[in-house]
Amino acid sequence: MSVIRPFDPWRSELCTCPPKYTLNPYTGCSHKCLYCYATSYIGYRESTPKKDIIRRVMKDLERINHSLPVNLSTSSDPYPPIEEKVRITRKVLELLVRNNCKILITTKSNLVIKDLDLISVGRVAVSITITYLDENLVKKIEPNAPSPQERLRAIEELVKHKVPVSVRIDPIIPYINDDDYVLRELVRTLHNLGVKHVVTSTYKARPDNFKRVVSMLPEVENKLRRLYYDEGFIIHGYRYLRREKREKLLRPIISEARRLDMEYATCREGLKSSEWFNAKSCDGTHLIPE
Repeated sequence: MSVIRPFDPWRSELCTCPPKYTLNPYTGCSHKCLYCYATSYIGYRESTPKKDIIRRVMKDLERINHSLPVNLSTSSDPYPPIEEKVRITRKVLELLVRNNCKILITTKSNLVIKDLDLISVGRVAVSITITYLDENLVKKIEPNAPSPQERLRAIEELVKHKVPVSVRIDPIIPYINDDDYVLRELVRTLHNLGVKHVVTSTYKARPDNFKRVVSMLPEVENKLRRLYYDEGFIIHGYRYLRREKREKLLRPIISEARRLDMEYATCREGLKSSEWFNAKSCDGTHLIPE
């Protein structure tokens, strides 16, 4: 298949996602998040629509297993600023809805509500990432993404229209967005908006994203280097924190979600017990309407 492809075809032992497809209408990502893992293979560049994307999607739709969900998108945000003008994701979404596909939209952008007319009639769930509530900090680590408040308003609008919403609170980066109270407050805010499912994970360092993070926040470089390079370990090219450190960082989110009777999950952490994972899926695909 050309653009609708199996997600994680190697079935990493750390991946808890159910079988699904991934579809990225754009290459590159204009949000320019410092911690982005995908830049190691797609580059740190502006969002560009894939060539002949509509024809390629139409062709792939004849071949895929329609019982599996299609995730828009896993490497490049489907709602970069240029989407408001070119509407590539909207055109792709129209095709998927018309073909009765199960769809999971994963984004950091409030532009997703521009497509509420399609989302509300299709078999669609939306996963929105909110890394932190501190607007100034978020502007540093996600320089071109919409603000946390804009994303919260988008979530409120989606919930109001009965769209199933999951929220990703990740990545949690030590010494940067790891304040216990702020993370618990974020979970409470999401619960009050009607969100039923949250997923979280810690930052996994790669050479390119680590360089960007410490260039923007040099005051934490020595601490992060110690945690990731001196004390951490490598899995499939990613530098992980020690397990006990990862558990400590994720515990405020998971314990608050549990207290509020929300579904919760961790992503690529190897934490699969009910203490860390009570949802039917980590990514929110189980929220997609049948």
